[in-house]
Amino acid sequence: MKARVTVTLKNGVLDPQGKAIVGALGSLGFDGVGSVRQGKVFDVELDTTDRSKAEANLKAMCEKLLANTVIEDYSFAID
Repeated sequence: MKARVTVTLKNGVLDPQGKAIVGALGSLGFDGVGSVRQGKVFDVELDTTDRSKAEANLKAMCEKLLANTVIEDYSFAID
């Protein structure tokens, strides 16, 4: 089973890398970009066919390692 985990900063958390990207895009001639929020994507292969077990494991992975839940939100999709 394959899953994609997406981790992003929570709304209200400052994103200096996102601001730097906006500035770089502007200097490259891409006008009209109001803001950019950066994040992380993890592609995870799980050795199970049990969807509920996979969801529980992914949630635990995010809570314990993949996301800093104080400042980041996460979501995942299972294929």
